[in-house]
Amino acid sequence: MTDAVELEALDLAALLCSRVCHDIISPVGAINNGLEVLDEENNEEMKAFAFDLIRKSARQASAKLQFARLAFGAAGSAGAEIDLGDAEKVARGWMDGEKAEFSWTAPRALMAKNRVKLLLNLVLLATSAVPRGGSIRVSVEGDPSAPDFTLHCSGPSARIPGAFEKLVPGHLVDVHVDAHAVQPYYAGLLARSCGMDVAAVLDGTDVIITAKSAKAA
Repeated sequence: MTDAVELEALDLAALLCSRVCHDIISPVGAINNGLEVLDEENNEEMKAFAFDLIRKSARQASAKLQFARLAFGAAGSAGAEIDLGDAEKVARGWMDGEKAEFSWTAPRALMAKNRVKLLLNLVLLATSAVPRGGSIRVSVEGDPSAPDFTLHCSGPSARIPGAFEKLVPGHLVDVHVDAHAVQPYYAGLLARSCGMDVAAVLDGTDVIITAKSAKAA
């Protein structure tokens, strides 16, 4: 088996920053477009359209930044815990701008920061598993200190995210890692940091992504 090769810290930071910028550039650009319409148009219908665009895009940008803060950011000191209710809130905010319907079943409990970050990053991988929309069902089971995550992804052309099998274990040989491909790689880093095993399988036409605590694996 090919040995895992880790990205340099600076490269990983740059790729994660690129990922965040990629996610928010669209709603921020839409806000700018709306402001330009307000500057140039006197038509009341066009102004109303511009205000709606600005409001919707501002909400979307805010939701994506709040999600990124928990999924990629420090979110407290080392060893901190995060309320799963807060994770659900930012996940639902993120999914409001996605094609797939979303459901979340989890206890209201505190969980170690990196486990929550892993769960949120798996939500991002789940959205790429159903590129044409469908549904994503998230469930969290077990004790918060040794949880199991399951993300059931259903939709037209559902597929295991690209390079998942190589990048989650950290095998970078012959794999180009860009702002999109860094997602499964980072999820793998998080999983290993908290002793969880991540896998994705096809179940008929659906994709099932799981993360199991090592004790239960």
